[in-house]
Amino acid sequence: MSDKPVKGVTKEGWKLLRETLVPQRKGLLGGVAVGLSWSVGKMAVPQLTRYAIDRGISKNGSLLFWTSTILVAALIAGVFAGWRRFIAFRESRLTETVLRERLFAQIQGLHVGFHDRTQTGQLMSRASSDLLQVQGFVVNIPIFASQVTMVFGVVAVLFLTDPVLAAVALAPLPFINISARSFSHKIHPTVLAVQQEQAQLASVVEESVSGIRVIKGFGAEAVQQAKLEVEADDIRRESMKAARIRSRFLPAIDLLPGLGLVAVLGLGGHRVINGDMSLGGLVAFNAYLTMLIWPMRNIGMTVAMGQRAASALMRIHEILAVVPAIADPPHPLHLPRAAVAQPVGAVKFENVRFGYEIGHTDIRVLEGFNFSVAPGESVAIVGATGSGKSTIARLLLRFYDPQAGSVSLDGIDLRQLRLPELRHSVGVVFEDTLLFHDTVSANIAFAKPEIDFSVVQRAAKLAGAHDFIMQLPNKYDTSLGERGYSLSGGQRQRIAIARAIVADPRVLVLDDATSAVDPTKEHEIRDALSTVMRGRTTLVIAHRPATIELADRVVLLDEGRVSATGSHHELLETNEKYRSVLAAMTSTVIE
Repeated sequence: MSDKPVKGVTKEGWKLLRETLVPQRKGLLGGVAVGLSWSVGKMAVPQLTRYAIDRGISKNGSLLFWTSTILVAALIAGVFAGWRRFIAFRESRLTETVLRERLFAQIQGLHVGFHDRTQTGQLMSRASSDLLQVQGFVVNIPIFASQVTMVFGVVAVLFLTDPVLAAVALAPLPFINISARSFSHKIHPTVLAVQQEQAQLASVVEESVSGIRVIKGFGAEAVQQAKLEVEADDIRRESMKAARIRSRFLPAIDLLPGLGLVAVLGLGGHRVINGDMSLGGLVAFNAYLTMLIWPMRNIGMTVAMGQRAASALMRIHEILAVVPAIADPPHPLHLPRAAVAQPVGAVKFENVRFGYEIGHTDIRVLEGFNFSVAPGESVAIVGATGSGKSTIARLLLRFYDPQAGSVSLDGIDLRQLRLPELRHSVGVVFEDTLLFHDTVSANIAFAKPEIDFSVVQRAAKLAGAHDFIMQLPNKYDTSLGERGYSLSGGQRQRIAIARAIVADPRVLVLDDATSAVDPTKEHEIRDALSTVMRGRTTLVIAHRPATIELADRVVLLDEGRVSATGSHHELLETNEKYRSVLAAMTSTVIE
């Protein structure tokens, strides 16, 4: 299986919406019922106006009574209109929330390889603008239902009042339906193109914001500005296509009911003059006909919104339909509990083959890789750039699965473990440290947010972070900036080490964890790490000899295989390849 998007079609998008709306059917039906009550109230006003004219004015009846009755009907319609809108927004926001949570869970659950290939801006667009399109459509469901009811109700009243006049007035309606269907067909691809261009624009903005230091460092603001202008122009171009389509169809949808109104005034006026129709009846007839204009226009708008929602649902479905390549097994096993007679943390790679897919090419990294670590042992992994050091950590965390062979923890193949259990058991400190926009304390306690503060402080002390934290404005309650860039690289990595300590994993992976630490301060981290590593299975991916020396054993990688193994000093004395790799890495650090 692979995390390749499954292309959605319109019917799959609507199926997704139906599945989401089924649990909300009571609320939506309630909104429709309130909307129907609103329609009844609105439709009562023209009839009451007729009685007010014919009985209250023409026949000198009680004008106050009919005026009061009209006012009551209008108030009832107003109350139901407010209630209908409240229910409509409540249900639409619930739909948006459910889809957003489902989409976010899916994005987090997808395998790292999917995220390697997918632009962040594309995902952000689906979780923001596309969901807003769906929300805008759902909010119109109760309103649409009440307006459709009003259209049918008004048509029925008109034919009961005067069939001939009604036939003349409503003659344009079939043409409105034809125009609406043609409009829907033509606007759909254009709307989809607009949303795709918006996603491209979001990608440019996201990359520009997250990479602002690189952009400023190279003075490349104009380069990114040019990219944004291209995407903005593309959005404008596609939006103008949609605007031209709307400008052709929407005026017709507005005009056609007006033609019926003109016909009624002409024909109906002669009927009043000839005594075949009362003045109140003509006023009511015109009022009913006028009541059709806004619902008919809104129905056309709802059709357009439906097309935008369909496009958005297709794009959301593309993500939700992706089958995760890395998933929990149907019948998971559990890791053995630690005991005095049974230490835990045994790691084993057996005949592993793995390569990264770049384009249509498989870049092989590991080939026939065999490697094992005993419980509580610390092993340093050394190799030239691209030799697969970090890949070992990624396979151990099951960011990827090997293409052949197996990786096991305490005798259990990683593919037989639930992902949360595996990743709670393997703690990692990456070379590229990411801290969250939160307090120092919250960053350290990230894996266990409910942990006692004393544990957080102890972890910070073990990682050599406590002293500089105490010098921050609010100490452990200091809020860090975006990605923690308000701290130095070494400070960020010390907090990352403290975060791994709090997680208390059975296997700790230090992926170049001291790379950003000033060499003059490295001994502080090294002393802390030696304490943390004691009795814990640890993989040390490093290029500094002082850090490598912390490990019980060193493994040299070469062309995807274990080339040599031994202590740091043994390999220095006996292995030319090890000396050359170490010299190359050391010279890189010095440079």
